[in-house]
Amino acid sequence: MKVLVPVKRVIDYNVKVRVKSDGTGVDLANVKMSMNPFDEIAVEQAIRLKEAGKVEEIIAVSVGVKQSQETLRTALAMGADRAILIVCTEDVHTDMEPLTVAKLLKGVIDAEEPGLVLCGKQAIDNDMNATGQMLAALAGWSQGTFVSELEIGGDKAIVTREVDGGLQTIKINMPAVVTVDLRLNEPRYASLPNIMKAKRKPLDEKTPADYGVDISPRLEIVNTTEPAARAAGVKVADVAELVAKLKDEAGVI
Repeated sequence: MKVLVPVKRVIDYNVKVRVKSDGTGVDLANVKMSMNPFDEIAVEQAIRLKEAGKVEEIIAVSVGVKQSQETLRTALAMGADRAILIVCTEDVHTDMEPLTVAKLLKGVIDAEEPGLVLCGKQAIDNDMNATGQMLAALAGWSQGTFVSELEIGGDKAIVTREVDGGLQTIKINMPAVVTVDLRLNEPRYASLPNIMKAKRKPLDEKTPADYGVDISPRLEIVNTTEPAARAAGVKVADVAELVAKLKDEAGVI
C-alpha cells in the first residue's frame, strides 16, 4: 500500500509572527520556515506504518512555492521514499486555498493510487482545518479527523478521534483520509546520514496544469491584525474584591 503525506511550508513555530505594516498579511521576509508540525506527525506515522510492514511506499507532496523543496527534503530525510512538488506561485506570500490544495491532491491520488492519505489536521499559519475533509469529499473516501490513535488492519482502520467531550473511536473503510492530531506520536529527528541520502531521493516537480486544476483564488483577505496585547494582572486585597472584579469587570459570574 502507498501512503500519501501532504506537507506544508510554514513559519517555524518558535518564531514570533509579525504583521505587515499595511495589514495585507504576515511578513515572511528573512523569517525561518519549516514543516508544519502537524504534517511532521503525519510523516512520522507513515514511517511507523512502513516499519510495521503495513506500507510499502511513502510519497510526500507539497503545494506552493519552489522553496517547499526544503520541506520535502526534510520529509525524505525522516523516511519518505519520494516527493512531489506542485509549484503554483513564485510569491511566498501567496497561500494556496484549501479547496485548491484538495483538488491538486485529488489529482495526485488519481495518478499514484495510494491506499491512505495522512495529513496534519491543520496548518499553524492559517488554522483552516479544511483540506483533509475537502479531499475526502472530492475522492469519495472515508475520513478520520483529529486522530490521536490509528490502527490499520486489512480494509478497515480503527481511529481514535479527539472531540469536545473526550475521545471517540470509530472504524472506517479503506481507502481513507486521516488528519492527525498532536498526541498521535513524537516525530523523530532526521539523522545526518539520512539527510545526505535525502538529496539523492527522487523529487518530481509538477504544475497545476498537469492535473487540470484552476488555482484562481476564491477568497480575499480583507485585513490582518495582531491580537490585542494582554492587559497586566492586578492584585486584590481580599475575596470580596476578587468576586466583585469577576462579576463587574470580567463578567464571568
